[in-house]
Amino acid sequence: MAIYYFDLRDGDEIVPDEEGLELQDLLAVQEEAARALAGLSWDAVRNFKGMQSRKMSIEVRDAHGPVMQVRFVFDIVRRQ
Repeated sequence: MAIYYFDLRDGDEIVPDEEGLELQDLLAVQEEAARALAGLSWDAVRNFKGMQSRKMSIEVRDAHGPVMQVRFVFDIVRRQ
């Protein structure tokens, strides 16, 4: 098991994870990152007004560096 850090990137802003989580393998890391991003995305989508675009990601790292990135992009384009 290793400790993984899940840093949130929202547009140009990044919020580093200072605590991390101890997880078994990369599949568990992927599931945790996807679950966390889904929750954050839900909140972001509920606050959309008009035509907007939103890009968010969770950038996962361990003691050796980057491990994976899970991204979410949401666009609203009104035609009328």
